[in-house]
Amino acid sequence: MDKRPNFLLICTDHWPAEFRQKNVWSSLLTPTLDRLSSEGIEFTNMFSECPVCIPARRSLMTGTSPKTHNDRVYSDLLPMPDVPTLASSFRDAGYQTSVVGKLHVYPQRNRIGFEESQIVEEARYEFGITDDYQLWLGEQGLVGQEFLHGMGNNTYHSRPWHLDEYTHPTTWIGRQMAKQIARKDPTRPAFFYASFTAPHPPLVPPQIFLDMYDDQEIEEPYQGSWVENDNYPIKALREAATKYSKREIAMARKAFVALCTQIDHQIRILIGTLREHNLLDNTVIGFLSDHGDMLFNHGMVAKRVFYQSSTNVPFILAGKPLSSKRGTKSDKLLCLADVMPTLLDLAGISIPSTVEGVSAFSSSERDYVYGEFGEGDAATRMIVNKRYKFIYYPVGNYRQLFDLKNDPKELTNLYGRPETAETQRLLEKRLIDELYGDDRLWVKDGVLIGTPNKTYTPPSDLGLYNQRGIHWPTP
Repeated sequence: MDKRPNFLLICTDHWPAEFRQKNVWSSLLTPTLDRLSSEGIEFTNMFSECPVCIPARRSLMTGTSPKTHNDRVYSDLLPMPDVPTLASSFRDAGYQTSVVGKLHVYPQRNRIGFEESQIVEEARYEFGITDDYQLWLGEQGLVGQEFLHGMGNNTYHSRPWHLDEYTHPTTWIGRQMAKQIARKDPTRPAFFYASFTAPHPPLVPPQIFLDMYDDQEIEEPYQGSWVENDNYPIKALREAATKYSKREIAMARKAFVALCTQIDHQIRILIGTLREHNLLDNTVIGFLSDHGDMLFNHGMVAKRVFYQSSTNVPFILAGKPLSSKRGTKSDKLLCLADVMPTLLDLAGISIPSTVEGVSAFSSSERDYVYGEFGEGDAATRMIVNKRYKFIYYPVGNYRQLFDLKNDPKELTNLYGRPETAETQRLLEKRLIDELYGDDRLWVKDGVLIGTPNKTYTPPSDLGLYNQRGIHWPTP
């Protein structure tokens, strides 16, 4: 019998690391994650190097940077790079590999090394498939009804889930993954990947999870002193949040945390299934997110920026195979490309030469993480170390420097202050050294010059940012 450890990697979408900080989010109810953290190791300095769904998941699944996997934008028609993946590495080492939930690859039925795959792709019919969750809904007599709640996939209006809790995608992902665990091949170790679509909008938690917060005051958004300026990128990034009233913002934040609590409950079921099938004692459980969500902090929503709410993500590893790490926290600087080598390291599997990340348990220490998102007017870049973060917007040549130790909410931009001149010089030089391709046009004589500032004009959006409708007949 193969005695190597099993792995259950749990990924969410839009879950910021600050949700794990009780001094920032004391209202959030996640008792299962709290227990996992106390029984394992929690890494507090994990960053999404390109905080938007597809590029982030490419880094997670290949152990490579956006520069290498060739997506720093959100290229939904870009095939996966021809390199070993996290799943294929486990599979080729003799592991049973299974995924339930969101893969977000193209073509959508590409299994990227998973032997078993049940996907939830949020009704992207334009790519030519009906996903497994939609097929199941049809079998329940609910064909095409998953988006009749009327809430958008990229907007922050909210309401309760319109069908039975049993039909909610979070519940379905948890239930299907529990079945996969129950069906494990007893002769092989397993790598299970449960990829929840929430708390990514639509913000439609079942009513029972909303009710848990009825007597709880939800934290209000915070806002830095730097947000009111005429810089084009900041105005553009704040535009989406201006469409919501104070009441709608409060409702959105309540619905968002309710979705997180629902996931926490599903994780309990997965742990219970591992225990009842005598797998728990030899399983490493991991929890992370592809990126976070601004959730109206600094007057912004969603991701695609390098503020902590968007780019700093949770990373917890727990289980008896990690008993020596029980109850510890690490501030080691990590990024999503480090997840693949970390898990392969724990499994004793050789790390492919294509992997650029490093194991969280290696003696190697990063000096910084480089982040990049977007091109043209939407471009933004980041350098972060354990204390300071430098953010750059080429339009307007706008720069920010934050002291994360003393200002974790990034309320004060220190750029240009004499007392931080040497720090900003060093971080700016590192960022310049990381630039490639057309990004080098932002530099002249070793100095960032960017491009001229612009006047921001809000775009028209009659489509409500990709609003879904009735899905029968399929569009």
